[in-house]
Amino acid sequence: MDFEQTSMTNTDRIRPDGGIDALDPPPTDIMDEETLDPAALAQNAPRLETVVQLLNQPALARVYVYVCYWGPVSPPEIMDGLELSKSTTYEYVDQLVDLGLVDRDDSTRPQQLTADPIIIVEQYVPIVITPTVLHALALQEVDEDVEYFMDRYGAGKLIAALRGAGLHFAGKTTQRRVATDIDVRDTEAMMIIYALEPALTVGRTHDPFFKHLFPDVHDQMDLSSLDEVDGAPAESDSPE
Repeated sequence: MDFEQTSMTNTDRIRPDGGIDALDPPPTDIMDEETLDPAALAQNAPRLETVVQLLNQPALARVYVYVCYWGPVSPPEIMDGLELSKSTTYEYVDQLVDLGLVDRDDSTRPQQLTADPIIIVEQYVPIVITPTVLHALALQEVDEDVEYFMDRYGAGKLIAALRGAGLHFAGKTTQRRVATDIDVRDTEAMMIIYALEPALTVGRTHDPFFKHLFPDVHDQMDLSSLDEVDGAPAESDSPE
């Protein structure tokens, strides 16, 4: 199973929890000898392991998203923008370079870092992961409400809340309905909806795959501007 972008057919729909429903079950022959060939599985393993590392390390995901959205940037810009120590910054940058998520140009001083946005869309296993999702998960590093929600409910329900927040800001659902849809308290739904606004605001501007999360409402959300959102990173200055 290749975790690169997978097209969604007209019979698929994004669920309120952020996943994708295939209205018809997958064909019985989808898992065949070719799909299950050990060589094919091994080829896709690094991509899966890379995404798992980002999902399990929100601090690392935070640096990746910063470089992805604001690059090219230098390590000192990351240090200032994310308020990280020099040693932590270079540790995370080295990890991201080793994972193949960040490109490092050593021909300039300071070195310049860039990152391409990644996307996972798998229609038979309801998964949609884009930089916006990674940003939402990374917010737990700086936002106590997101940290609380993650500790209580985990990443899957946070992604569901992200989808619900997008629908709410588009005027398609209420906070109470989001709470019911993802099975949390009304007060928790209200809290997480507004805590996730930075991820939506920045993602709508900088995530090229934002429409994969919100194909129906991506242009209908009433969100704050970038400079009005608490917690949204300020765009880095161009290197001298």
